[in-house]
Amino acid sequence: MATPQNTLTLWHCMSARSFRPLWTLEEMGLPYELKMLPFPPRVFQKDYLGINPLGTIPFFHDGETKMTESSAISQYLVTKYGPTPLNVGIDEPAYGAFLNALHFSEATLTFPQTIFLRYTLQEPNAGLGKAAEDYAKWFGGRLRGVTAVVSENEFWCAGRFTAADICVGYALMLAERLQLDHLFTDPVRDYWKRLQDRDGFRRALASQEKAAQEQNVFNPPSMEAPAKQAQA
Repeated sequence: MATPQNTLTLWHCMSARSFRPLWTLEEMGLPYELKMLPFPPRVFQKDYLGINPLGTIPFFHDGETKMTESSAISQYLVTKYGPTPLNVGIDEPAYGAFLNALHFSEATLTFPQTIFLRYTLQEPNAGLGKAAEDYAKWFGGRLRGVTAVVSENEFWCAGRFTAADICVGYALMLAERLQLDHLFTDPVRDYWKRLQDRDGFRRALASQEKAAQEQNVFNPPSMEAPAKQAQA
């Protein structure tokens, strides 16, 4: 495995999309610096716009390389700092399925959840509750694609755990936080349990908790998922 020549730095919000590259870093055992931000940072930490003009997370920095797309960062890490079984090589039959999963995880699975999150947590008084409900149903429909794959396979592709599982797995993590996991089929629920049992996943959870404590950065209560609010 290649050794980074620069400090790998990841700007991250608790359990947000940036968890994909965080999980990848932990699975690979790469050294990194984790900078915690309240969610959404463009609202609660406006000086972050000087680092990432989009105001989104993740933001990833590796020397001259700067990236903002979570699945792309995971692909970058497993490609540049391999060889690693988390990557699927261009000469492997599962290469197409691997790439498809990286994009499917964000564009198809995570996108509708962001609409649901926006109009249930960020802007609950915008009068768009019906839109949130519709996008929740959209997400449920797109889960058919996950069920089709994991009903027949322990992991997404190539007969092993890869970055595809990290990227799809994050979409399932978000669904659980948003209380959309009632839409999971039994195969999806079992698959998600397998992913959560990985040491790399548990290390990523511990890493963000430790960094949040040390940096005294937590999400405002209004930005927490409904289940978290109910427990407060």
